[in-house]
Amino acid sequence: MLTTVEDWGEAMDEKELIYDWNAIDYEIERDPSNHPHELWFDDETLRDGLQSPSASNPTIEQKLELIDFMEKLGVQKVDLGLPGAGPFHVGHIDAMLSHMGESDYSLRPGCAVRTVVSDIEPLVDLQAKHERQIQASAFLGTSPIRQYTEGWTMEKIMSTAESAVTFAVDNDIPVMFVTEDTTRSKPEEIKEVYSRAIELGADRICVCDTCGHVTPNGVRKLLRFIQDEVIPDSGAKRREIEVNWHGHQDRGLGVANNLAAYEAGADVIHGTALGVGERAGNAPLDQTLVNLSLMGVIENDLTSLNEYMGKANEYIGVALPRNYPVFGADAFETGTGVHASAVVKAMTKGDHWLADRVYSGVPAGDFGLKQIIRIGHMSGRSNITWWLSQNGYEASEDLVEHMFEVAKSQRRLMTDEEVHAEIEGFQS
Repeated sequence: MLTTVEDWGEAMDEKELIYDWNAIDYEIERDPSNHPHELWFDDETLRDGLQSPSASNPTIEQKLELIDFMEKLGVQKVDLGLPGAGPFHVGHIDAMLSHMGESDYSLRPGCAVRTVVSDIEPLVDLQAKHERQIQASAFLGTSPIRQYTEGWTMEKIMSTAESAVTFAVDNDIPVMFVTEDTTRSKPEEIKEVYSRAIELGADRICVCDTCGHVTPNGVRKLLRFIQDEVIPDSGAKRREIEVNWHGHQDRGLGVANNLAAYEAGADVIHGTALGVGERAGNAPLDQTLVNLSLMGVIENDLTSLNEYMGKANEYIGVALPRNYPVFGADAFETGTGVHASAVVKAMTKGDHWLADRVYSGVPAGDFGLKQIIRIGHMSGRSNITWWLSQNGYEASEDLVEHMFEVAKSQRRLMTDEEVHAEIEGFQS
């Protein structure tokens, strides 16, 4: 016998309405004493994200607005750009640092630099001017395929790393040593270069899936190797070294790999707004935040995340597909009769919690959004009745039947403007 809503009773615990298979035999053992801090995020939108072939470089005013969103969302770190790219980029970095200082933001600034002294030198002046530390994210390729292509030897790589890290440390610039293409690099060579960087004073390392090659299993294996062998053998304790994870989207695994990195013990997860970035893009920071929030890992207020994604889409100019998870135009809209009917019933109860979950794995309200009922060829009368009531019309039997017939003749969902026009024509 089917159980009716009334049978559940008014005092039903919301948790009893959803059986969560995700939680079965799933537990992350994360000892805070083994980490320098809780899980953090590094927003790479204004640096790595702008390497997208389709991206426009936002104006400085637009960049400051995006910085405001990062702070509001509780993101802990931001990559402000590549000072080695020239004076124009240094000027933007300088302006963003001024804005962050004047606003007394908690957001921690960093800049990407090649492992050459000339790239790091601008940070010496910027730190002095703004009286705050700026992380130097010093990157260097280590994979055999990159070594072969460039004609590099491990001796050359080690020498390059040593001179850059030493210069930064000597000038009181915090160093995050970044190995490009870590996920296709040999264990012994990863260990050699990271160990030397740590010995020289780098207290942050970044493990990179530069080409979007790795799977979640590879993420877990690699990070375990870093934490169980590389860091201890370098003479450092795990809690003294901040382990960063930086992923890409080439195989569509960016978010899955970010979650795997958290599970494997990463301290900082990198990403960009809407996954903007070179080739297929970076791991989407927005989807990562959504998932970790739903998993109960973070408690950030993400109600402005939708507005941030809208501004990033507008200012950077990379397309936002309608079916993009959570922030695409179609993500919380339905015109299907059975689905819409269930959502409408929940809305009619005045239960937003229920309406947000009865046909959605993501609660729209948590991210500044809402469920939307549309009218189209798969709509039922409940769609139409609800739409009419929400838009100030009396849902008379004649009007509902007329719109039902019109809806069934459509090849797609009708826009609100089309529905209004059809109603006006019928009423006149």
